[in-house]
Amino acid sequence: MPLYNFKSIQPVPTASDFIDIILSKTQRQTPTVVHNGWAIQRIRQFYMRKVKYTQSNWNDRLTAILTEFPKVDEVHPFYADLMNVLYDKDHYKLALGQLHTAKNLMDKVAQDYVRLLKYGDSLYRCKQLKRAALGRMCTLMKRQAPSLAYLEQVRQHLSRLPSIDPNTRTLLVCGYPNVGKSSFMNKVTRADVEVQPYAFTTKSLFVGHTDYKYLRWQVIDTPGILDRPLEERNTIEMQSITALAHLRAAVLYVVDISEQCGFTLEQQATLFHSISPLFANKPVMIVMNKIDAKSVDELSSEQREVLDKMANEAAKVSAGAAAGAAFTADMSDILVPMSTLTEEGVSHVKTVACDRLLASRVEVKLKSKRVHDVADRLHVAMPKQRDAVSRPPCIPSGVEEARMRRDAGERKKTEKDLQEELGGAGVYSQDVRKRWDLAKEEWKYDVMPEIWDGHNVADFIDPDIDAKLEALEREEEEQAANAPAMDAMEEEHLTPEEAETLAAIRSRKAKLVSEHRRKRKTGTNAAIVPRLADTERSRTAARMKDELSSMGLDPTAAINRARSQSRGRELRKKRARSQSASVANVADSTEVRVRSSKSRSMSRGRTLSLAEPEPGKGIKDVIQRNKAIKMNDRAQKRIGRMARKGEGDRHIPDLKPKHLFSGKRPKGTADRR
Repeated sequence: MPLYNFKSIQPVPTASDFIDIILSKTQRQTPTVVHNGWAIQRIRQFYMRKVKYTQSNWNDRLTAILTEFPKVDEVHPFYADLMNVLYDKDHYKLALGQLHTAKNLMDKVAQDYVRLLKYGDSLYRCKQLKRAALGRMCTLMKRQAPSLAYLEQVRQHLSRLPSIDPNTRTLLVCGYPNVGKSSFMNKVTRADVEVQPYAFTTKSLFVGHTDYKYLRWQVIDTPGILDRPLEERNTIEMQSITALAHLRAAVLYVVDISEQCGFTLEQQATLFHSISPLFANKPVMIVMNKIDAKSVDELSSEQREVLDKMANEAAKVSAGAAAGAAFTADMSDILVPMSTLTEEGVSHVKTVACDRLLASRVEVKLKSKRVHDVADRLHVAMPKQRDAVSRPPCIPSGVEEARMRRDAGERKKTEKDLQEELGGAGVYSQDVRKRWDLAKEEWKYDVMPEIWDGHNVADFIDPDIDAKLEALEREEEEQAANAPAMDAMEEEHLTPEEAETLAAIRSRKAKLVSEHRRKRKTGTNAAIVPRLADTERSRTAARMKDELSSMGLDPTAAINRARSQSRGRELRKKRARSQSASVANVADSTEVRVRSSKSRSMSRGRTLSLAEPEPGKGIKDVIQRNKAIKMNDRAQKRIGRMARKGEGDRHIPDLKPKHLFSGKRPKGTADRR
């Protein structure tokens, strides 16, 4: 896991954008309406609030920038030197310092102008003081434009830096350009570093990860280094020098023994000896690459001697004197051949480097003082034999029998076997009670007690309830058998008037039951013949009268019922427009339509009723009934015009949503509203 997360640094705006952000926020978050008629104290508070709010925004934004950028003196020395190489530490510190100074100056400006605003004697004076305060703050920020632009470039470059953990297990690959460093990294990790036949293809540090012994390892590919003084090395080379100086890693110095990289073996050896002080206390390996082009056996004696000197130097500077002495005897772990083209020896190089780094890290920990503090609190107990008595292991007889049955081929029947024997999946139901460990075996299949309000229901069950229930049922059957005789005996004591009333009640009840059954049976299933199906209008009242009369039935009731339910306009007797209708005439003749002098304006059409109002409705005659109907119609029209669902609908539609019609509308932003 990386030690620092530079990708989380927020972008740094330019000076003009910074000013626009702060002033826009001040305009949006503070009141904007002030009147000359207000009390002077209220006007002062209005403008003081704007100055304080602007100063607070500047302070918060600048503090966030200063906090997010890493402090050179507080980060790991590797990152501190890397930032010095890439961005110039002095320039970086100067930019952050200028922002810090600007923040303090803005606080001072706001403090001074708030003090002046306390003595403002008019709205104009307060407004000018506010303008001066905000103008001075903006001027201070305009002067920081170069620093802000520089910090934004640094932020972008920092976010592109690889996530390197300086304290984890690391393999560091270094050497001349074009010797095969990036090819080795592509082979042992999942990284995809660009490989080209020209020098300095790799211009920055690249990180890959690999696994060895269930541990995560970090492999760093460094840019090529040339053999020249430190002062003459460029930024690309200095990144490699910084990694070699500060990372606790196993160093793999790659040597091209075929000399196809453009540098002789002696030049590569000279570079190794010049940077060997950077390898102090680190496991160092000399990796002889490109053995597919030229094998180790084809090297001359002079070249072989150069490689031996490099190996001896590597053994001296490796981690610890004891480790160096050990590796001096075995040079096979220091001089390791490899070919990244054929992948010969690549895995061996990785294994040797990881093992040496693990041994070095363990040795460093053992030499530290913390190991002694922990070791003093540990005690390793070594048991000793107390006598010569033989004590073989005690194996229970049940275990012995189970082993014998297993050796004999006997197999325990599982639930799956039982399922296949008893019908298969979906038919077989597993018996979960057979393995219950209870005091008595017969308890396994007892009925579970039912608990209600903390009491067992079984405690309240009468053991003789079945016998009592049977006796009660016999008693009810006897009473049911004697019921008709008892009714006949009761009817004998009724008077003739009571008997007649009882018979009428029973007859009426029978008719109601029969009518209800008939309606339920045929009422919902009776098809209504549409008028379009009877185009000749053959189904008339006269035809129904003739058909019922031919069957010997009285058609009067049927005809009256059909006329009462007719939807057509009934014939009415005409009367003169000047004749006034009286209530008495309406009561005597139901065929005359009651109309007032304004009957035409109150005309309701076929929906007005000429029937007498029902008693108990609060309406005394037909005139009041029709008037109530017209009043109801007028009320419904008003509700309909307002698009309401009914009288209880109190919803007021929001024709102007607040988020679209409130607030300031700057120039050029009205199209989205």
